[in-house]
Amino acid sequence: MTATQDTQDPQDTQGSRGQEQARDRRKVLADLTPLRTSAHFRRLWFGSTVSWVGQGMTSLAISLQVYDITRSPFSVGLVGLFSLVPLVVFGLYGGAIADTVDRRKLGLASASGSAALSIALAGAAFAGFHHVWFLYGIVALQAVCTALNAPARSSMIPRLLPPEQLRAANALNSMVMTFGTLVGPSLGGLIVGLAGYQTAYSIDAVAFTASLYAMWRLPSMLPERTGGKRASVLDGLRFLATRPNLRMTFFSDFCAMILAHPRALFPAVAVLWFGGDAKTTGLLVAAPAFGALLGGVLSGWQGRIRHHGQAILLAVAAWGTAIAVFGLTRNLWLGLLLLALAGYSDTVSMIFRNTMMQVAAPDEMRGRLQGVFIVVVAGGPRLGDFLAGSVADLTSPAVAITGGGIACVLAIGLLALYGRGFRRYDALDPTP
Repeated sequence: MTATQDTQDPQDTQGSRGQEQARDRRKVLADLTPLRTSAHFRRLWFGSTVSWVGQGMTSLAISLQVYDITRSPFSVGLVGLFSLVPLVVFGLYGGAIADTVDRRKLGLASASGSAALSIALAGAAFAGFHHVWFLYGIVALQAVCTALNAPARSSMIPRLLPPEQLRAANALNSMVMTFGTLVGPSLGGLIVGLAGYQTAYSIDAVAFTASLYAMWRLPSMLPERTGGKRASVLDGLRFLATRPNLRMTFFSDFCAMILAHPRALFPAVAVLWFGGDAKTTGLLVAAPAFGALLGGVLSGWQGRIRHHGQAILLAVAAWGTAIAVFGLTRNLWLGLLLLALAGYSDTVSMIFRNTMMQVAAPDEMRGRLQGVFIVVVAGGPRLGDFLAGSVADLTSPAVAITGGGIACVLAIGLLALYGRGFRRYDALDPTP
């Protein structure tokens, strides 16, 4: 053997180590493969990021403007109601429409509607037209556009990417939503304070151009119909009734969002447990969102998970456990850590649930399943807020939070015993 054969080039060694380190990072950090391989998905992802930040700005600006007009916290609370009802009602019908028409055209039309509503808000603010009923009407129409856009957009993703990249795509999309939730309201408050409502609304209207451009560049997205029958909401619900694994994805989310959702108690907890104020409440609200963002950023390890049902069950159990322990702690920093852990677990569950729906459901049903998903996501936390507030009034915040966390763990344990097929669900051989 010659010396040249026996000695390895130091540059080759460094290169190999660099590749190994890159592979190790990819095992932890989010998988960016969908962004690299699909220009359509890349444009949609970027457009969604910009739009979510803009919508977060507008959401806060509307709440601030309603309070400026009415000086009534109750009136501000009605903003959520005017958003929730159209989301629940039109979420199901939006899914049926997405399974009937060209999803690209539906996405373009609904995004254009949202942009037009932001322009209307900006125009009214520039004109000094300050009426709370006008703002409520805009909020309701925005929710209708969202209910039409979300099923169309979500059902496009499996047409743009191969099945093995869908989990990574859902992890990236979870980062978009969380980033918009964290950054949008903060940026909106700053812009309203510096330049007024009209500027915040105008920026949101301009932000929609990124989403519209991404939709415009897409190919036609007609649903793959296996029969001539028109898509209906009832057919979607009947389909879900015959697919136990897909049903379990919704039941598991209900366990977390209804039984163990302490958000409504954060203002009381901030004062009673931690001796804080509104700033402390803000920290409690931000902690789960920060954990959720980490759930997307540190999602690389999830690519090695085949049994998605087991992952969902464990993630929901981790959520319930973190909430239960949070109800026992009186240390603010430990409480924030536990809430961040809960948010991380919720994102893990959401990524696998979305992936199961996209892979295990036929294309002609994906819109309607996403419509049901919107109803669950919109309605579940509100029911959880009502349940937590009611139990806290009858007992105490500690009982409501810790008891809710324990109930969540017990409920998901019963679902695990009942859903044998869900536990065995294999991403390499998906069955709905």
